[in-house]
Amino acid sequence: MKIAIVTINNPSLHAAKELLPHLSSHECHIFHKSQDEEEVGAKFHFYKKVDEIMPTAWVEFDAIIFIMATGAVVRKIAPYLKDKVSDPAILIMTLDLKRVIPLLSGHLGGANELAFSLSKKIKGCVNFVTTVSDQIKVVAFDMFAKKYNYAISNLKSLAEVSNAIINKKQVQVVTYPCIVELVKNFEGYREENFLFISPNCLENFCEDMPTVYITPQRLPNSSLQIHPQEISLGLGMNRNTPKKEIANAVKCFCYEHGLVLSQVSKLASFTAKSDEIGLLEYAQESHIELVFFDEETINALTQEFTPSQATKFFNIKGVAEPAALLASKHHRLFLNKRVYGGVTIAAAF
Repeated sequence: MKIAIVTINNPSLHAAKELLPHLSSHECHIFHKSQDEEEVGAKFHFYKKVDEIMPTAWVEFDAIIFIMATGAVVRKIAPYLKDKVSDPAILIMTLDLKRVIPLLSGHLGGANELAFSLSKKIKGCVNFVTTVSDQIKVVAFDMFAKKYNYAISNLKSLAEVSNAIINKKQVQVVTYPCIVELVKNFEGYREENFLFISPNCLENFCEDMPTVYITPQRLPNSSLQIHPQEISLGLGMNRNTPKKEIANAVKCFCYEHGLVLSQVSKLASFTAKSDEIGLLEYAQESHIELVFFDEETINALTQEFTPSQATKFFNIKGVAEPAALLASKHHRLFLNKRVYGGVTIAAAF
């Protein structure tokens, strides 16, 4: 993290210098207004008023640690508050470094994690974390998303889900078996809080229960959604299909299924397609890894796939669906193949 440590007098400047060794794994800058000591170097920045450093500190640093009064900090940061996704982590520490308060952006911004780290490194330091889910140790889905580098949609709906879990009520999680295991192994999981529902079997779905969707797709609802980011697209195509047609097919596929191209980490196909100029050019220009799988690897899969012309021409189970599955991290095919002219696309994660 890039951390700003803001001091307001000589004692707080001395405290900041004592704090630095405990933040050695981070890039730290100390802002000070000391008149008795002249601090020089890239780590030290002199200022006259806190207001003059706030605009820069707010956007250029991942975290700001204030060694000053809580009330003063609240007044100084108030004009800059936007949301928990973009606001930096804000922490407050006492002069003796024995108390740390993660004040803002505890989860997504990393304030709680940083405060916990400092309380472990500094002897006698107490972490005054106020986030309820951290205090009673229940699942926090924003932290779940952060751990696995998943994107979040409809973040405003997080409060409804979190409050239900905190109040020992049940929430339903619509997701795939591989993700169910991740949730169950996440810190704070309690079986009585969760009802898991497969996206392919919604007969037990409850309209009135707080819901979390964990799927690569952006869905047209206002519930909390968490999106895995490493998607593999399996591609089949007619011989000599041009790059432009492949690019347009991928755009259409993503648009129709609520995906964004930045989620795609791999393109995959059958080895017979490894000399397709259009495919090679598209992968190169898109900066997406391209992998190929041979007949033996594809036919070794035990899953059932949509009937494919590839069986007739290449004696394999398919191209788009098996290739997407083989290239994926969790080996979950979540979108069966779609045909766009001469291009066939399927998706797995």
